[in-house]
Amino acid sequence: MAWSTHGGAMDALARCYGEGGESSASEEVGKEEGISAAPVLDPSSERATAWTLAQRPGMDVDLTVGEAPAENNHLLGRVEDLVVARTGFEAQRRAHDRLQRGGGSIPTRKRAKKGTTKDPNDLDPSTEKWLYEDRKSPWAAPGRREAVEQARNEAMQREQGEQEEEEEDIFAVGNQTVPKGGPVATKETEEEAGKSVFHGKQEKDYQGRGWWEPPRERKPIQETCYVPKRHMHTWKGHTKGVAAIRFFPVHGHLLLSASMDSTVKIWDVYGDKRCMRSYMGHSQAVRDICFSNDGTKFASCSWDKKMKLWDTETGKVLGTYSTGKVPLCVKIHPSENMQHVLLAGTSDNKVVEFDTNTGEQIQQYTEHMGAVNTITFIDDNRRFVTSSDDKTVRVWEYGIPVQIKYIAEPDMHSMPSIAVHPNQKWFVAQSLDNTVVTYSTKDRFRMNRKKTFKGHRNSGYACQVNFSHDGQFLVSGDAEGRCYFWDWKTTRVFRSIKAHDNVCVGCEWHPYESSKVATCGWDGLIKYWD
Repeated sequence: MAWSTHGGAMDALARCYGEGGESSASEEVGKEEGISAAPVLDPSSERATAWTLAQRPGMDVDLTVGEAPAENNHLLGRVEDLVVARTGFEAQRRAHDRLQRGGGSIPTRKRAKKGTTKDPNDLDPSTEKWLYEDRKSPWAAPGRREAVEQARNEAMQREQGEQEEEEEDIFAVGNQTVPKGGPVATKETEEEAGKSVFHGKQEKDYQGRGWWEPPRERKPIQETCYVPKRHMHTWKGHTKGVAAIRFFPVHGHLLLSASMDSTVKIWDVYGDKRCMRSYMGHSQAVRDICFSNDGTKFASCSWDKKMKLWDTETGKVLGTYSTGKVPLCVKIHPSENMQHVLLAGTSDNKVVEFDTNTGEQIQQYTEHMGAVNTITFIDDNRRFVTSSDDKTVRVWEYGIPVQIKYIAEPDMHSMPSIAVHPNQKWFVAQSLDNTVVTYSTKDRFRMNRKKTFKGHRNSGYACQVNFSHDGQFLVSGDAEGRCYFWDWKTTRVFRSIKAHDNVCVGCEWHPYESSKVATCGWDGLIKYWD
């Protein structure tokens, strides 16, 4: 291996070894063999120290000592003695080998277990094969795959069946078509239209008067109301809980009840207190009922997504109405010239309005963002108030589908029942935070915080509220089966009665008798108090 020499290097060697004979002899040998001898520097010299620092990686050192550059002491550069620990040397060597092999660390490979010849896809948890076959999967038990697939198919079939039922409810039944106005009354078969059973002695008396007509002898109404103290009678007949009760308008000689056993019954109040007629036309629990002003007709709504208009005397279904959604409340317009108008609050956040003469939907109110629970008319029936599961109360001008008042507060709760005070200046709402709150019926609809009634527990239940006909007392049911009476002026609890073993949902003050109250509950009983 031949090394070429340069003049500058030879001069440096001459300076290091001097100008003696040994130096010249070395030069001659170097010239002949083409090798430059490496000088041996004193480690304590300044040049040796500077050159040593310059050879360390990452060091930015001036390679000159004074004006002369530091020089090598070996053919390949400068050599110094360095003490390195064995562990450090091995670490540097391994790092050097790793960098030479490609710049990354070599992964350690685990030994494959004996007998593992599965496809790599089997070990991927994202594959369906791993889900049902790998021993680590919770669904890998024998027969589990078939059970999961069967449950999946049953769920798909059930969902498809529900969609088909909704389509059948929305579109016309039979040969009738849906006009441009929207959903209409549907023509039903005799089986679907329902039937009615009369339980009284005779439907007409010897004078030809119907069983439903009010008695001719009527005592003068008492203006002052009293809170009842004792239990008078219990009506039994429903097989499941009773959701709502309504007295016959003005006279109160009959009591209408809607039950979760899908039937509506009407009871005698003045006579022998028997069930006079049963109305069977709904296929699921009945949610709400409402009398017309003269009591000859009443409306009902049910969880079977249908509303029906009944003839009170004969039990005949005068019309069936549906929008394909569950109606949660139903109301016949209280004005004398609007008795053909039927309103309902539905589960799809709407209030729909039907004309019972034509069977067509004539209007809908769509501002709510939750299921509509109540419809209550105020201001001489020119406006009505609705409450919803969206925890708001909205006021509407009848016939105009634009709200005129929006009541919403951060601390408000859902209000499933509303009643108007007899003086028409206030209405109260059953709030699900165990209170009954009061609002004005005037233009601003302000909340009267001084008229907040407390003491009962109704959270989670749509317990009805009602007033005595003189406006002196407020009555409400309770989740524990009690019936509470408050004094309207002082807002204090006047009396509470243990009325039912289960939830006391409904309570109605008799419109004619001053101290009679009817209550209903989820125990299937209707009780009369005096």
